[in-house]
Amino acid sequence: MLFSAACERNQQPILEVLAQWLPQGGRVLEVGSGSGQHAVHMARHLPGLRWQPSDLPPLHDLEERLRLEGRSGLAPGARIAEPVALDVTRPEQWPHGPFDAVFTANTCHIMPATAVPQLLAGAARLLRPRGLLLLYGPFRDGDRHTAPSNAAFDAHLQAIDPAMGVRDARELRAQAQSLGLELRADQAMPANNRLLVFERQARSDAPSR
Repeated sequence: MLFSAACERNQQPILEVLAQWLPQGGRVLEVGSGSGQHAVHMARHLPGLRWQPSDLPPLHDLEERLRLEGRSGLAPGARIAEPVALDVTRPEQWPHGPFDAVFTANTCHIMPATAVPQLLAGAARLLRPRGLLLLYGPFRDGDRHTAPSNAAFDAHLQAIDPAMGVRDARELRAQAQSLGLELRADQAMPANNRLLVFERQARSDAPSR
């Protein structure tokens, strides 16, 4: 099966933060599930969790892990849905909401810069009022990186493809706010990563267009 060492390292710290924010029995869409390690780990520890994995096709590796590890040993009432193909730039591929949360890890710097606003917009469409968008990964603040390793990683990504790169948290916050997503937390995480938590505002307190 596809295995991600990064997922293995970060899944427990991410779980500890998600446990603080997700409602009991919440329905969560994961964008970019990759190896499926996060899906399995969260469902093994969060009772009642309803986790919807998704990724770009093909989904063979993701489906294989869920077949072998995602059907037993889960927390009481938790379940993992069959994964769905999702390209965030194609609105017709987004699953039907509402969701209590949309979670994605280490995808914003990999997807093209033009796709990031579409990730935010898609989440805003699917989230229930007060639902959460949780973005995990490295982020910079304007022209400032939070660590030399992140600056080196940014340069490495852009050398591979100029459309990739570590995203600006301030810019993400402004884009999200224009969609009715308010930043609630900016949590420092291991290895110079962060977990940004946005909340979808109710219609009455969403920004006017």
